[in-house]
Amino acid sequence: MNLTITRLKLFFLFLFALGTAGIWAYQIFYVWPAQKCDDRGAWWDRKGRVCATPLYVPSLTGRPVGMSRKEWSEKQAALQVQRDREAYPTGETAPAPVAKVATPAPKAAPAAGTAAPAAATLEKK
Repeated sequence: MNLTITRLKLFFLFLFALGTAGIWAYQIFYVWPAQKCDDRGAWWDRKGRVCATPLYVPSLTGRPVGMSRKEWSEKQAALQVQRDREAYPTGETAPAPVAKVATPAPKAAPAAGTAAPAAATLEKK
């Protein structure tokens, strides 16, 4: 019976040590990084264990703070209509540049004592 109690004692001591190590690992790898991330004001992604910086939407869209998407879209549509009425050129309606065709210079007539014209030599071949 003494051997059985010793074995049970060691088994439960091993379970206790394993549980304690698991709790410490969870604290070190999940809880502490999440707390550090929250203290910096960032967002903690538990699934990927990533600390991400939130993006401020008005800095991306140019929309003023406090204005809804609907209001901003209506304002932008009104500005576009105004630009169309005032005929500001846009990339879609801009006329394509016209390329000037260069006219070739007239050729001088061959001298009387020169070789035969090229057309005559082509016929011989």
